[in-house]
Amino acid sequence: MSATIVDGKAVAARIREEVARGVAEFVAAHGHAPGLATVLVGDDAASAVYVASKQRACAEAGINAFDHRPAATVSEDDLTGLITQLNADPAVSGILVQLPLPGHLDGTKLTGLVDAAKDVDGLTPVSAGLLALGRPGLRPCTPSGVLELLRSVNAPLEGAEAVVIGRSNLFGKPMAQLLLAENATVTVCHSRTRDLAAVCARADILIAAVGSPRMVGAEWVKPGAIVIDVGITRLESGLVGDVDFDAARERASAITPVPGGVGPTTIACLLRNTLLAAQTQAGW
Repeated sequence: MSATIVDGKAVAARIREEVARGVAEFVAAHGHAPGLATVLVGDDAASAVYVASKQRACAEAGINAFDHRPAATVSEDDLTGLITQLNADPAVSGILVQLPLPGHLDGTKLTGLVDAAKDVDGLTPVSAGLLALGRPGLRPCTPSGVLELLRSVNAPLEGAEAVVIGRSNLFGKPMAQLLLAENATVTVCHSRTRDLAAVCARADILIAAVGSPRMVGAEWVKPGAIVIDVGITRLESGLVGDVDFDAARERASAITPVPGGVGPTTIACLLRNTLLAAQTQAGW
C-alpha cells in the first residue's frame, strides 16, 4: 500500500476562493471589506514570516490587513491598551495576537482580552467554552484546517477511532472537541500516555502535533489509517514533521506531507474566520 498524499495546498485554494467570493459579496452589501489586525510583538524572524504570509493572503482575498508591531519591550499595559483599541475599532473584524510573546508578557492573559466576536484564532476562554459546549463561535484555525483535510479524502469520521497526539490548548484539545462533534471516538495522548505506539496503532485517524521530528514510525500506524501530521521542525536536511513520512505512507491510506499539508489550510481557515466574524458583526 502507498498512501494518497493529501494536498493541503489544493484544499486551501478551494477555501480561499470561497472566502474571496464571500468578501466580494460583503463589500457589495456594506461598502467596506472585512479587516484583520495582526499584532506581532518584537522581531522574531519566524513569526514575522508567518504574519507576512497572512497579510499576503488577506490581500489576495480582498480583506484589509492592519499590521501592528510593538517593540519586544512593550509593557503589558500598553499591549492591553492596543488590544482594547482594536476591540473597539469597527474597521477591525478580527484580531490575531501572534504567539509566542516575549517572556515578560502573559500570552494566555493577553489573548484572552480579545473580544470573542473578533477572536479569529479561536483561543480565548469564551471561544474555548463555546466549542466545548457545541455552541456557534469562531474555531481555532489549525484544527479547523485538519477537519477540512479529513473531509477532502472523505474520511468516515462518525464512529471512527481517532487518536490525537498532543494536548495543547492551541491544538490538541480543540482538535479533540471538533472530532467529538463529528461523532468520532477520541483518545488524546501525551507524554505520560502508557505504550503510546500501541494506542496510536488502534487509530483509524491518527493526528500528530507534538513537534518531535519523525517520532511516529510505521509501527504506530494501523494499516489503512488516515495520518495527519501537524508537527513541523526545521532540520539541516529541511522541514520535517512528527511522522516518518516515507515509512508511514506504506501503511496509511492517506497522509499529509510536511510542508504542504496542514500549514496552507491554517491560513485559509483564518481568512474564513475573518469573513465569518465580519458577517456576524454585520448581523448576517
